[in-house]
Amino acid sequence: MWLPVLALIVGIFLGLFTELSIPEEYSNYLSIAVLAALDTLFGGIRAYLQGVYDDSVFISGFFFNIVLAISLAFLGVHLGVDLYLAAIFAFGVRLFQNIAVIRRLLLVQWNEKKKNAI
Repeated sequence: MWLPVLALIVGIFLGLFTELSIPEEYSNYLSIAVLAALDTLFGGIRAYLQGVYDDSVFISGFFFNIVLAISLAFLGVHLGVDLYLAAIFAFGVRLFQNIAVIRRLLLVQWNEKKKNAI
């Protein structure tokens, strides 16, 4: 569980405290990579809350999602089609689904704690 949180903290630190700039022509790739990473991060949190978290699944999913998303964007650029929009839509939907499940799981846990305290 600490691996996703550590990766998020490192990413925020690097983003805030470095002078790293990405050229504008790579903005589509970066947006997809960020969405893929966030999808994997929230998927890892969801898996942890459901009791099925596995480091190898998290790490392989993280890199596979990013490579797949960037490959779609690359292919779309060379075909002249905005395929990155499909990846943005797919990762966006999955991201919101994971957040909704996490919210429900946390509410169930909170209600159980509240019920046990009574």
